[in-house]
Amino acid sequence: MTDSVITVRDLRKEYGGFTAVDGISFDIREGETLALLGPNGAGKSTTIEILEGYRHRSSGDVRVLGVDPQHGGLEWKARLGIVLQSTGEAGSFTVRELLREFAGYYPRPRDVDEVIAAVGLEQKQRTRAARLSGGQQRRLDVALGIIGRPELLFLDEPTTGFDPEARRQFWQLIRSLKAEGSSILLTTHYLDEAAQLGDRAAVIAGGTIAAIGAIDELGGAESRVPLVRWTDADGVTREERTTAPGALVAALHRDGGEPRDLEIVRPTLEDVYLELIREFDGQNSSEAGPIAVSTPTSASAAAVSEES
Repeated sequence: MTDSVITVRDLRKEYGGFTAVDGISFDIREGETLALLGPNGAGKSTTIEILEGYRHRSSGDVRVLGVDPQHGGLEWKARLGIVLQSTGEAGSFTVRELLREFAGYYPRPRDVDEVIAAVGLEQKQRTRAARLSGGQQRRLDVALGIIGRPELLFLDEPTTGFDPEARRQFWQLIRSLKAEGSSILLTTHYLDEAAQLGDRAAVIAGGTIAAIGAIDELGGAESRVPLVRWTDADGVTREERTTAPGALVAALHRDGGEPRDLEIVRPTLEDVYLELIREFDGQNSSEAGPIAVSTPTSASAAAVSEES
């Protein structure tokens, strides 16, 4: 795809006898936000580290902004914005000092005051990073990731530690970056966040992609069929999946009057995601234990460290 900012073909990463990423392929188009979803140990972090150039792949072909990330130089790195799940700490510097320093690394950085306001750190701009709360440190991580006006932005659990209002402000910030043309790869354990920000989502489990598609089409048509649940005249709870819930409810009224405890449940992205993970776990239960969805962990501070 000529308009792809990321192209991945048959990507594999092995550690000794363990396969962390098992032949995955996907694209991210220019201006698109792809949400990469999956439980702990699924292969998300390894995949992202390969795309960022921090980890070498075992095989496959990868291009990020047209460059093999294993050979990306400083000019290529300046086109990326990276918000890691866990970063190093530069606690002796203030918020403003860190942002001014990082702005100097890029050819056309954002205005420092604009970024401080965008992440809601105006009242903390002269506070040393070490004295920030966990949520404030996470906002600083985001600020450092976007200061360079990136063409491609990697967001790894970006809103960990944010309160609900801050999360929604952050969502608006990401929408504005996208409107300016940034492409985004997002990982998050908040499925509502993926639904709000993603154009498409890919669910990765056991190093393979279980499903990929538009947010409202993920998992296929069958996974989106509404569930009608009610209590019959004998007090038994009944449920039926149907593409025509209105017709089923009308039939229940005709047959027995007003059905008790009637509810129509339309699957959310979270419902679809959990079903995909359960299906994968069921198919692989004889080979591995169950996959657990993790609780996001807090990440702090500012500097991005490179690995070979």
